[in-house]
Amino acid sequence: MQHRVRAVLLTPNDTMLLIKRIRPGIDPYWVIVGGKVEPTDASPEDALRREVREEVAGEARIVGLLHSIETDGERQDFYLATIETWDFENRTGPEFSQEGRGEYLLEEIPLTAEALGAVTLLPQEIAAVLREAVARGDLTAAR
Repeated sequence: MQHRVRAVLLTPNDTMLLIKRIRPGIDPYWVIVGGKVEPTDASPEDALRREVREEVAGEARIVGLLHSIETDGERQDFYLATIETWDFENRTGPEFSQEGRGEYLLEEIPLTAEALGAVTLLPQEIAAVLREAVARGDLTAAR
């Protein structure tokens, strides 16, 4: 089973960092920073920190596991994390240099249900989980 980890990255600005994907022939959509757990990673949390360094050139402080999604052959663990600084220009992830992958744009999205509802965040299940968490005040309390 493929194991992926994602970081719901909360910033000091009461925003969340998301990556906007623009690919030919597909409407833009947003994803949460993260990727595959590699055999060389000591733990899922170690993989998550590596992915954050690769994708946004920042250091995440992991708060805890927020949600998991299992589909055929894949498990995605979504961790709540905070980040103080990042530098998208210095990202090093291998996907950024692959031809035909489209554009990756880093965006700060306010921690409001309206802002989350205004973007097409995938997978849809985590979008619903985050909207509910925002409505309860769980994400701002985690900062």
